[in-house]
Amino acid sequence: MKLNDQKLREMGLAVIQVEAQAINALAEQINDNFVAACKLLFVCTGRVVVIGMGKSGHIAGKIAATLASTGTPAFFVHPGEASHGDLGMITKQDVVLALSNSGETEEILKILPLIKRLGVPLIAMTGNPMSTLGTVATTHINVAVAQEACPLGLAPTSSTTAALVMGDALAVSLLEARGFTRDDFALSHPGGSLGRRLLLRVSDIMHAGNDIPSVTESAFISQALLEMTEKKLGMTAIVNAGNQVIGIFTDGDLRRTLAKNLDIHHTAISEVMTSQCAVIFKDILAAEAMQIMEQKKINALIVVDDQRLAIGALNMHDLIQAGIV
Repeated sequence: MKLNDQKLREMGLAVIQVEAQAINALAEQINDNFVAACKLLFVCTGRVVVIGMGKSGHIAGKIAATLASTGTPAFFVHPGEASHGDLGMITKQDVVLALSNSGETEEILKILPLIKRLGVPLIAMTGNPMSTLGTVATTHINVAVAQEACPLGLAPTSSTTAALVMGDALAVSLLEARGFTRDDFALSHPGGSLGRRLLLRVSDIMHAGNDIPSVTESAFISQALLEMTEKKLGMTAIVNAGNQVIGIFTDGDLRRTLAKNLDIHHTAISEVMTSQCAVIFKDILAAEAMQIMEQKKINALIVVDDQRLAIGALNMHDLIQAGIV
């Protein structure tokens, strides 16, 4: 069969339109049952146990991950494994969120008596409120769709999208109710780019001690170049007799200096340094240091304390290595 470009575009667009309609229809289901589900999840003192089979299981896993990352402790349990020991993961302090489009998934129905025996609240998310799962649940959220995007009406498409969106609606509503912040999110995502931007401070990545490039204001340009070469940060701090930072000399300053044909062996660095340079404190976020560099169009910064003593240094390469850029 030959591929028809126009036909492919038409089918792709049709799928998006069908699933968009399914999502729009969900607005009617943000009702008292949705609120009741949110309240059960909000007061849960244990964890939210999300279960589902097949495609619904994949969606359940994603919902559990979203809940967990937004302040509602949750994990996924495979219902097929639950009756073979994994039910021991559910405690009386938990809430169970069960996904099944039909509401008649055999593996879920099989463990319902055990869930009931524990006295655990059960939130059902199905496409059939009158199903077995829908009628026995503590509260039911209807995620029925008019049609699947699959032209055969067989592959779960619109139905799984609807369940996923409703799961996001639960998670974000709870996030807001808990007063969950960007900092809270970062603490649960320390390895992610957002976590690094919100958690990593200058003190975590700066060069300190003997690694700080520094020369006195009386040093010659040639001595400053040796310090820059040894420390490999593309700059050196210029300090006075009290070790206070009074300027900086960078690769850019060097290019401008060479254009003046100065004698680098007999000219003091203080004559060509950039005075009143930008400095930062160690406790600011590394992301803030990056913003300062971008605003001032510079590639390196000196870290100082309250007395303007040099205690560290970093450049754009350090920020890139740290994953801030």
